[in-house]
Amino acid sequence: MSLHADSLVSAEPLLPTTATPLLLRATVEGVNLRAWTEENREAIRGHLLKHGAVLFRGFSGLREVSDFEHVISCIGGGDLLRYSYASTPRTQVSGGVYTSTEYPADQEIPLHNEMAYARQWPMKLGFYSVTAAQEGGETPLADSRRIFQRIPADIRDRFVSRNVMYVRNYGEGLDLSWQEVFDTTEQSAVEEFCHRSGIEFEWKRGGGLRTRQVCQAALAHPVTGDQVWFNQAHLFHVSSLAENVRSSLLAAFAEEDLPRNAYYGDGSPIDPADLETIRQVLREEEIAFPWQSGDIAVVENMLVAHGRRPFKGPRRVVVGMAEPFDGPSV
Repeated sequence: MSLHADSLVSAEPLLPTTATPLLLRATVEGVNLRAWTEENREAIRGHLLKHGAVLFRGFSGLREVSDFEHVISCIGGGDLLRYSYASTPRTQVSGGVYTSTEYPADQEIPLHNEMAYARQWPMKLGFYSVTAAQEGGETPLADSRRIFQRIPADIRDRFVSRNVMYVRNYGEGLDLSWQEVFDTTEQSAVEEFCHRSGIEFEWKRGGGLRTRQVCQAALAHPVTGDQVWFNQAHLFHVSSLAENVRSSLLAAFAEEDLPRNAYYGDGSPIDPADLETIRQVLREEEIAFPWQSGDIAVVENMLVAHGRRPFKGPRRVVVGMAEPFDGPSV
């Protein structure tokens, strides 16, 4: 084509009420996303820092999952990451591409930042809508900068000053096994990972495992300097469970043996009312749009949280993670 590159793709907010996500739409047929991404990588990264997320729509050249993998690795500047130290069930599709979280279609996945329960996380996330659901199935987004600003100052200050401790118990058949989470069957490999990542661990009778790790509640983005809310206390805390499930678990297990729970970094309890206030802010900041088959969304993970709404009919969204970041370096 003899057209100038700028005339091939338009850039404008997808929704009239928010700048997130930025829609990058091919304006003519035959614009190959792989090639266009390679030529415009720095501009895309700039859009991500400003808008937090971009949505590619109407491009060609997405015949295989490997094409999606190439696009995300190009934007992230390296190979896609393995999903290690997992929190939810996923299946590897190819290379560094995984299924999105494999929860039943009628369940909602609340907003969260990927791997904010850890000290290392991906800076870039890619979502490829291979097959859009007949109804629902959106991947809602929310600006983590706005979330930080909107959480009441007294709650925010408590979290920022104390951080968050995540306690996980593996081996009771109620959550992921340690073999799935650490992607190994060797206890020595688990211990090495924990030592390297600042995770306290203890092997329990019968081959179970308990881990504790203290991580950030909020921090500044290393490039923009923006303060962002970045933790998963609202997901790990036992109050996130439905009341009947929570009651059953507490009747069957001592609190320290629950599959997962969250505390302040010093081990003191978090007030469930504070967590409900945080959940309400997340709900109010939610941005949702319907997927179209062939869409690709890329998210700046520290700036934008994501989730999943319930759906009906076939839905296939695959995920890739790129650009590893060491949180303690902030």
